[in-house]
Amino acid sequence: MSTRRGSETLDTYLLKVFSILMTERSVSRTALKLNQSQPAISVALKNLRQILQDPLLVREKGGMVPTDRALAILEHARTALSSIDSMLEAGGVFEPGSSRQVFRIGSPDYLAPAFAAAVVARFRREAPQARLVLHSLGPDFDFEHSLAEGELDVVIGNWPEPPDRMHLSVLLEDEIVCLVAADHPLARRGMTLEDYRRVPHVVPTPYSITQRGMIDTVLTSLRIQREEFIEAQSFMLAPYLLPGTDLVFTTTRHFARYYTELLPLTVLESPIEFPPMRFYQLWHARNHHAPSHQWLRHLLGDCGRGVLARG
Repeated sequence: MSTRRGSETLDTYLLKVFSILMTERSVSRTALKLNQSQPAISVALKNLRQILQDPLLVREKGGMVPTDRALAILEHARTALSSIDSMLEAGGVFEPGSSRQVFRIGSPDYLAPAFAAAVVARFRREAPQARLVLHSLGPDFDFEHSLAEGELDVVIGNWPEPPDRMHLSVLLEDEIVCLVAADHPLARRGMTLEDYRRVPHVVPTPYSITQRGMIDTVLTSLRIQREEFIEAQSFMLAPYLLPGTDLVFTTTRHFARYYTELLPLTVLESPIEFPPMRFYQLWHARNHHAPSHQWLRHLLGDCGRGVLARG
């Protein structure tokens, strides 16, 4: 699909570049997202400026910012891209083996590595020419906005109360355990509730500013206060902080088991009866019926069931 103004053509590629440029406000970051070179994105921006007769992005003290006209056009561009995607997929059959589509999944970094590895392996087998972008969620990331705007296709999370404004399905459930150094004083005899209250803990920085984690929610409801001595911004860093210390890390069994094969660590049963950690996949109504997205969600569901079966 393309639109002409003079001798220039506004096609789907330029619309995608424009939409991402307005979000990223950076030629280099846009190039990374689209797997393009920076010169190619610079040329696309130059063409967009000629077609739309506006600078679109201007440099200010804090970096590049969109012009008023660019912001006014942005919603139209996103609507047009969404309409094009719906038109191409309506009533069609998705063929993953020949697709060059880009799929974007947002997830916290404490997702079980075995699950992520299974997803990537199957994705490569079934859609060898497609591209998968795994976006790590942070405390300031508005995943609902990103789903609504089409910046992400699926978000995986473990909300105690999942958002009710989106479609969702359960991917997998996992047991809560405690991870400690192999030579930890509790490694042989196990952990009591009093031990859990007394020992120093490693805790992760929350990945959502709107949702409290299930572990913290349960501890608060039981009025159990733990000694939180170390806060790790990266969940995957936490296991590496345990060897040679008396620290305890409360996490899921599949996550813990993965690191016991890499580091001198031991998994202990939790003295607290946490409910299973339930992971969901969440998506927006805009791609609910799209065959390609249905394929992706089915792939994620199968991989979740496969991890549970192997566990």
